[in-house]
Amino acid sequence: MKPFTFKQFKIEQSKDVFRVGTDGVLLGALANVYGAFSVLEVGTGTGLISLMLAQRNPQAYFLGLDINEAAAALTKLNFENAPFHARLKNRHQDFKSFETEEKFDLIVSNPPYFEESGSEKDKIARQTVELNFRQLIANATQLLSENGIFSVIIPIEAGEVFVSIGKENHLFLNRRINIRGIEKSKAKRLILEFSSQEKEINESDFIIEKSPRQYSDQYLELTKEFHVFK
Repeated sequence: MKPFTFKQFKIEQSKDVFRVGTDGVLLGALANVYGAFSVLEVGTGTGLISLMLAQRNPQAYFLGLDINEAAAALTKLNFENAPFHARLKNRHQDFKSFETEEKFDLIVSNPPYFEESGSEKDKIARQTVELNFRQLIANATQLLSENGIFSVIIPIEAGEVFVSIGKENHLFLNRRINIRGIEKSKAKRLILEFSSQEKEINESDFIIEKSPRQYSDQYLELTKEFHVFK
């Protein structure tokens, strides 16, 4: 597959690993990485999100985990080829069995979000087969630093359940971004950010396209340091 070229790094892709997509770009551009020193990404895929976050925060160090051996190998390649490779590490690792004494200032994930189906296409990356929301949240809770942030992008239909499970684990929603594919359409995705502090929720809307195949000014501004627009 053709690589995906950004301004400061290049993403090699594979038919065996979930490709660069808008969800990953949005989380990489919008997750609150400022002030973070240690960042954990759960389910790296190509390594896109960590690479974007590393560009945004030159002080942060990153560890990426992926249960998929092919994804872990691809992440390793993309991390090694990046200009910030010294701050990037990754492992072929199941997050459910991941153990460390380290605490992370930011944990970020674009998690599996389709219930198990008969399809084999992108099975691990796109279905809640290997890691469900409850497991993801419970493990993230244990690994966050005192003021750490847990940031995810999920379908809007899963938002209420995700927030509820977060509360059960003493993680509280602090920020919600409603992602709309096109202006005046219904939101399709949510970026949710949690911490152990209960505070007023910062809610906003984000529109990807102002018309079909025409990026919104909001999207162009957000990604101007990353995308190479023709």
